Amino acid sequence: MISGSFYALLAGCLGAAASLCAKLSVGADYLKEMCEAALTEAATCCTWLHIPLRLVCGGLLFTCNAVMWTFFSKALRHCSSSARATVTTTASNFISSAVLGRLIFGETHAVLWWVGISLTLCGLLVLHGSTPQTLPQEEGRKDK
Repeated sequence: MISGSFYALLAGCLGAAASLCAKLSVGADYLKEMCEAALTEAATCCTWLHIPLRLVCGGLLFTCNAVMWTFFSKALRHCSSSARATVTTTASNFISSAVLGRLIFGETHAVLWWVGISLTLCGLLVLHGSTPQTLPQEEGRKDK
């Protein structure tokens, strides 16, 4: 059986993928530039090819969001607490966004960003390391 943490990790990765698709579909001419870099001798087709590629990225945006919410709902159902599912999804989203931004756009992050993500991951470790507490049952409880 798949654990809630795995669903939360997938939800975070899909959220980052949805953000990537949004940036590619409505952002600056990223797709046109990528097309021209990939097709150096046939760069004239890139003047119109980026439009269908933007539409595909727009469709992937909605698809990734729908699947991300499905996995997040499953994570909430299977995790011992909603905080665990939320923090795991958030950390996964941050890390996936950083990796995708670095690979595709060449982005770098400041030291403060890395400090923030490190604190988030430390909180995640604390949440995952703690054991869920159960309330003791009242003995001799009377129903009214």
